[in-house]
Amino acid sequence: MGMKVLSIQSAVAYGHVGNSAAVFPLQRIGVEVVPVPTVNFSNHTGYGAWRGPLIPPSDVAEILLGVEERGVFAQIDAVLSGYQGGVGIGDVIVDAVRRVKAANPAALYACDPVMGNAKSGCFVAPEIPDLLRDRVVPVADIITPNQFELGYLTGTEPADIESTLASADLARAAGPSTVLVTSVERPDRDEGTIEMLAVDEAGAWLVTTPHLPFKANGSGDVTAALFTAHYVATRNAAVSLERTASSIFDLIDTTFRSGERELQLVEAQEFYAAPRMQFQAKQVR
Repeated sequence: MGMKVLSIQSAVAYGHVGNSAAVFPLQRIGVEVVPVPTVNFSNHTGYGAWRGPLIPPSDVAEILLGVEERGVFAQIDAVLSGYQGGVGIGDVIVDAVRRVKAANPAALYACDPVMGNAKSGCFVAPEIPDLLRDRVVPVADIITPNQFELGYLTGTEPADIESTLASADLARAAGPSTVLVTSVERPDRDEGTIEMLAVDEAGAWLVTTPHLPFKANGSGDVTAALFTAHYVATRNAAVSLERTASSIFDLIDTTFRSGERELQLVEAQEFYAAPRMQFQAKQVR
């Protein structure tokens, strides 16, 4: 039987963020996804205007209970969560993780601790970062912060490779065994590049890709989803990092060249199923 992922994230009708970014790439690599929405918006909030409801945490819990009642939790290989709009949803996710792991002790929980980035600072409700740090991240197996989020979670200021590794180790000491730092912008990197760093008990690997002058909403959601699935399948951080970096670069490149604002998620589908593997991960520890 193939892999099953329970993905508890936002849904948008138009465009691709949250589950509307994560589900299709996972399906395209052969993963069965059980998507549970936390919002049902017309579009992502980056437009400054959107319509549709936040789903109350009690409703999200009801959907999860119904899925559990179908006997599905025992088949779940990974639980995935991303942006958390309000405080209540974190408790619902943590509770679902506990019940999934009771039904299948081998299941992993991957948390993308979305808070903000170095350029714009925090863009979530003020109580969310502490909630993530204190209650959610400690129960995760995999976390996928950017460098800014990693710094917040650990009370550090990661910059170069050494300090980013030290911060990742602090994060790992808090609970998660695997840390993917999705954007390492070290001062001494080659111009026009951006890096991703994966750290687990076996070591640490860095991959360097060209940096496209363009921010695509939802690319972090696809990154977290693909890395999680590859890592659950292979338990190999280097291979998971190479596959993910390859797919994401080509997704962003396709989007950039299209001139469109929204991720060209469907257009780029071959790059998930058959990554070009054009970037090599370098072991840094």
